[in-house]
Amino acid sequence: MPVYTDADQLYTVLRRVFEKVKERPDAIDSFTSSNLVIRLRLTDLDAEVLLDGRQPPMEVFFGARPGKADLELTMTADLLHEIWCGHRKLKDAFFGGQIQSSGNIFLAMKLTDLFREAERAYTLVQQDGSASLDAQSGEEDSSS
Repeated sequence: MPVYTDADQLYTVLRRVFEKVKERPDAIDSFTSSNLVIRLRLTDLDAEVLLDGRQPPMEVFFGARPGKADLELTMTADLLHEIWCGHRKLKDAFFGGQIQSSGNIFLAMKLTDLFREAERAYTLVQQDGSASLDAQSGEEDSSS
């Protein structure tokens, strides 16, 4: 069973993750000083996340965006979930062919701190209940 039912649910969780990542700008300084734009394509949900590290603070965009990224990583949302939960190593998924890339793959080295911080934030979001399968928006249901 997939972790996320659709792109909107994934975006809700990832917004919370990247809000937490941005709370610790020193932890992602290697990315925000890299002058890189990274696109994550999550094929099972037809979702995209664009990470702009051209200057602090990092900007994150959800959904399809025009323009070319310096590096594009393509995988499933479930695989990203497994990586950020610590159930799968990024390196193993990449070298096992589960992550496809376009662009200069050596630029991926500049993502190490960002992915570590995202993994930490993802765990916190899950502990907060923000990554639950129903991915509540925070609004109360007024129909009850």
